[in-house]
Amino acid sequence: MGRTVDLRMTGKRALVTGSSSGLGSAIAKALAAEGAEVVVHGRDAARAEAVAKEIEADGGTAFVAIGDLGTDAGADEVALAAGAVDVLVNNVGVFDMSKGWTDTTSADWADLYNTNVISGVRMIQRLVPSMRERRWGRVVQISSVMAVMPLAVQPHYNATNAARDNLSLSLARELRESGVTSNVVAPGGILTPASKARLTAVGHANGLSGTWEEMEPEVVRAVAPNDIGRIARPEEIASAVAYLASPVADFLTGITLRFDGNWYSAA
Repeated sequence: MGRTVDLRMTGKRALVTGSSSGLGSAIAKALAAEGAEVVVHGRDAARAEAVAKEIEADGGTAFVAIGDLGTDAGADEVALAAGAVDVLVNNVGVFDMSKGWTDTTSADWADLYNTNVISGVRMIQRLVPSMRERRWGRVVQISSVMAVMPLAVQPHYNATNAARDNLSLSLARELRESGVTSNVVAPGGILTPASKARLTAVGHANGLSGTWEEMEPEVVRAVAPNDIGRIARPEEIASAVAYLASPVADFLTGITLRFDGNWYSAA
């Protein structure tokens, strides 16, 4: 059965930062499947081009923009390659669960803030003015439930997500009545190959056995309990981003969509 909702993305151009792998790749593919021209971004040209080729093989249209958004010069390069876009998805972000309060230096805090927050600000400053001129656009920040349910570990990461939520709300107010919206999608856990391997190891360490499908509910209860009882798939989160990026979501701005299965406890 085909789609029952047309998100009306045909003719729109979207830049997804950090889309050469993982969730960013899934978002780029979802937007392309809805008819948007997608600019795949990364720092590694071969990886970004591989994602673009996958999109094109599935009948979509994709371009590539290479650059380090941690610098103004890199952001300039990416903005130039992307051109005038209708949709900006700020997905670039890193985390490190091995870090805690006692071993996170001030340099660690500054570096992570630059990557997770200022990189998005750089792209907003470069790409949103033209959206405003055209009276239509979408900015979607990828955040995390850690913004409101922080763990004791990786405090610098948790804080950057709170900052992303806040800047998105401020941007929505700045763009009021302009036709450009600003929203956040905040996942809990995401089942990627890397997280699956890590969580499988956690399951084994806690005496669980069997396939991932058999262990997943127990691992979720132990690590990140939620009312759905499993971990979100990248494609599910990508669909939520595609909706907020579409003309169908014209009346939504300033929201943070928690995509965490109603996570009710932080481990």
